[in-house]
Amino acid sequence: MDLRINFTSGVPIYLQLMEQIKHAVETGAVRAGEQLPTIRKVAEDLAMNPNTVARAYRELEHEGVIEVRHGSGAYVLEPGRSSRATAIRRSSDALRPAIERAIALGLSEPELRRVFENELSGLLSDAATARRKT
Repeated sequence: MDLRINFTSGVPIYLQLMEQIKHAVETGAVRAGEQLPTIRKVAEDLAMNPNTVARAYRELEHEGVIEVRHGSGAYVLEPGRSSRATAIRRSSDALRPAIERAIALGLSEPELRRVFENELSGLLSDAATARRKT
């Protein structure tokens, strides 16, 4: 599992870590029963405070994503076959070709993120307007 933290994004570090782990679980990159890296290992690899990693793991445990077994480590729990996990997997599959095309066109990562965020904002705004009209 390749974890990356953007220390300048404004999003709390523990939330970034949680979202990446949840995404890895939802997309099948990390499977049920698999052991996550230790708190110390993640903290060292990402040059961050171990307490921040511990907080992310506690929150993930509270959400039912992982189970922390004291003295043994943190393990991914069996995800429910929820429609949310399926929707995320399908969305990822649908977005991949568009992202690949944008990269082939020479867009940088920040440019690609801006395009995605602008499109997302527009679609969410349009949906909100449509809901108000009904």
